[in-house]
Amino acid sequence: MAATTKTNMQLVVNGLLNENPIFRLALSMCPAVGISTTVANGLLLGVAVLFVQVFSSCTIALIKDHIHPRIRIPTYTLTIATWVTVIDLVLAAYLPVAYKAMGIFVRLIVAFAIITMRLEVFACRNTVVASFWDGIGMGFGFMFGMVVLGGVREVMGMGTFLGYDVLGFRPMLFFVLPAAGFFLVGFMMAVFNYVETLYQRRAR
Repeated sequence: MAATTKTNMQLVVNGLLNENPIFRLALSMCPAVGISTTVANGLLLGVAVLFVQVFSSCTIALIKDHIHPRIRIPTYTLTIATWVTVIDLVLAAYLPVAYKAMGIFVRLIVAFAIITMRLEVFACRNTVVASFWDGIGMGFGFMFGMVVLGGVREVMGMGTFLGYDVLGFRPMLFFVLPAAGFFLVGFMMAVFNYVETLYQRRAR
């Protein structure tokens, strides 16, 4: 039981840190740059991606033995689209204001490379349980990246945090622009690489 728990935790940590979708794999950069202007937007899209990633991974892991190799990509796309439709309808019904602010990005989750990639390299080769924890890790990794980017850009660009005025002025409107998103992603990638280098040196 302990070994299983350890393995599950490793899968979560892997998605959160070692293979963070945004800061390490540089996947799904469009929403990371375009929608992460506030913490709320980053968190809401992160929750949607987490939901789709987990349920898509579990679905593919469950039916992987029945998927013909020639139609595996269309099957992945159909599976992802099904769960995106579910979360899209839920958000539209219960969080209409926040949903409207995110525009079309929720529906575009269907095309997010990180989800399709995890189905191809992990879910179709592992058990439902392992795929569940891998989905949790990758989903939380994406959410973590979006919230960090949203927090920095909201505070530095608008002087607010979660909509509350914390600075009393707008320090640098530049941080709300897409160019700032690329800048911050690059900076965070450098931080992640630096931390990994220090870890490897200590491990020796």
